[in-house]
Amino acid sequence: MTDEVNIHAHGRTGHISLNRPKALHALTLDMCHAMSAALTEWGASGQVEAVILDHAEGRGFCAGGDINLLRHSALNDGGKSGREFFHDEYQLNHQMMTYDKPIVAFMDGITMGGGVGIALPCKYRVATEHTRFAMPETGIGLFPDVGGGWHLSRLGGRLGQFLALTGARLDGAECVWAGIATHYLPTEKLAEAKARITEHPDRISGILSELSVSPPEARIETNFDAIKKHFASDRYEDILASLEADDSEWAAKELATLRSKSPQTCKVALRQLAESEKLDSFADNMRMEYRIASRVLTRPDFSEGVRAVIVDKTNDPQWDPATPEGVSDELLDSIFAPLPESEEWKPL
Repeated sequence: MTDEVNIHAHGRTGHISLNRPKALHALTLDMCHAMSAALTEWGASGQVEAVILDHAEGRGFCAGGDINLLRHSALNDGGKSGREFFHDEYQLNHQMMTYDKPIVAFMDGITMGGGVGIALPCKYRVATEHTRFAMPETGIGLFPDVGGGWHLSRLGGRLGQFLALTGARLDGAECVWAGIATHYLPTEKLAEAKARITEHPDRISGILSELSVSPPEARIETNFDAIKKHFASDRYEDILASLEADDSEWAAKELATLRSKSPQTCKVALRQLAESEKLDSFADNMRMEYRIASRVLTRPDFSEGVRAVIVDKTNDPQWDPATPEGVSDELLDSIFAPLPESEEWKPL
């Protein structure tokens, strides 16, 4: 077990509380293992009926995965420990997605990357005025993994493609509007919600409904028609051309955002979402995402993106390939290709 996640059961309710505040509760491999072990134990227990998932303190629910570990792996061990992290993190994502007891995720604060991966499989997903949801991976040469292909491709209206490519942040109201969150509670109501759920795990839906308030207007709704129009294609060059042809301030801003992202991983993300939308099994989605992760981890853009954005904070990544046109279909095919049978991802 690890002190980076607090795990205990109160009567009929299990409680998992992320406890790595200095890293905004970003997930380590030990945290994934501890969470998975607890869920396995509670799944077999006739006593535990529901699970609460939250964070212990600080302003993040969960800021993602252990990016420094992944970069160190890419640079020093050929991606071996990074692949191990992805493999077991994805097992946790799948375990949560198929769990037969309700999990309530309190997405209070930053919910990004790996945090999205553990929040969206939950039956109940509570947003607050502090929620900041994003899948910002294309900015560091990664891609929206941890089930992102599955979740984002099913949002409708090309919103998922927009979020995957731009890394745009949504607030709590926007999460409810998009269907990412199921409820909107003011922060001061969270303690009461958790206490009541702990006492009555059979009444989660009613408790959350009673404590919910109407969220503010969802700002992204104003741009939804533009998103549907400009992000309609699964071909990245078409999206860029569509934005270029629009002289609005919004289009110029989104175009500038896309120009800062890794062309390789933007194309990967578009194919990932298009492929995932056709799948009928979350396990098949995770198998595909593990293939992608295994390849993208050791390609130049990931180490370079983390260097520029997180390590040196110069925000000047030199992408390779440098242009969308330089990312060939052959390169994409190689990233999505099956792994040797012994290396393929498997559920727990």
